[in-house]
Amino acid sequence: MLKITNLSKAYAKSNIYAVRNLTLELKKGEIFGFLGPNGAGKTTTIKAITGILPYELGEIQICGFDLKTEPLKAKQNFGYVSDNHIIYDKLTGREYVNFMADIYKVSLADRKERSQRMLEVFKLTDSYDAQIRTYSHGMKQKIHIIGAMIHKPPLWILDEPMTGLDPQSNFELKELMRGHCNDGNNVFFSTHILEVAERICDRIGIIVKGQLVSVGTMEQLKNSKDMSLEQIFLELAKN
Repeated sequence: MLKITNLSKAYAKSNIYAVRNLTLELKKGEIFGFLGPNGAGKTTTIKAITGILPYELGEIQICGFDLKTEPLKAKQNFGYVSDNHIIYDKLTGREYVNFMADIYKVSLADRKERSQRMLEVFKLTDSYDAQIRTYSHGMKQKIHIIGAMIHKPPLWILDEPMTGLDPQSNFELKELMRGHCNDGNNVFFSTHILEVAERICDRIGIIVKGQLVSVGTMEQLKNSKDMSLEQIFLELAKN
C-alpha cells in the first residue's frame, strides 16, 4: 500500500540530505509508527510521500501508483493529517468537510453517513455549522481529521495526529486507526508520544539524521533486551 525505495531529499542550496536512501514497505493491515528526534527527517519524509515536497532520488508508490508519474491516482488513495492543521477557518465545519468531499467526488449519501459517524465519535455535531475560526485547537484537529478521511482512503498518513486532542478523542482516534487496519488498510503516522507508539503500532521505524536506523516490531527492536521503546529510542537517537 505504501512502498518507498531509496528516497533522498535535500533542500535547495544545501549539500546536506534531510532524508537519505530511505527504503520502506508497509505490510497490509498494519499501523506503522514513524519516530525520530526533532529535525531527523520525519516531516520531510511525510511531505515527500504526500507530494508536498519534490524529491531528488528514489521512488514512492501508493497502492501501486507511482507518485511522480501518476500523482492524482496516488493521492486519491491516502488521507493526510498534517502537524499544523492549516485549514480554511472562515468556512464552517460542514462547508470544509463538503469541500474536501467534493475534491474526492464523494457522493452526498456517503459524505453524510461518514461525516455523521465521525462527528458523533469526536463529539463535534453541535459545532458543525459554526465557523472553524471559532473552534478550539482540539476541535480544529478533529475537523481536519474528518476532512482527511471523508473519501475513505485505504492509507492514512498522520503527522502528530493526537496534538491538541482530549483523552477521549485520543482514545477514539486510536480505535479508528485499529479498526481501519483490521479491515486490511494501513496507517502511517509520526508521533512524539512513545507510549502510544509502543501500545498500538504493529511495527516501528526510527529515523535519525535522515536515515532509517531501525525498523521492526517491538520484539525485534528490543532484540532480547529488557528495554522500553523510550530507552531504545534514546539509545538510537544519541548516535
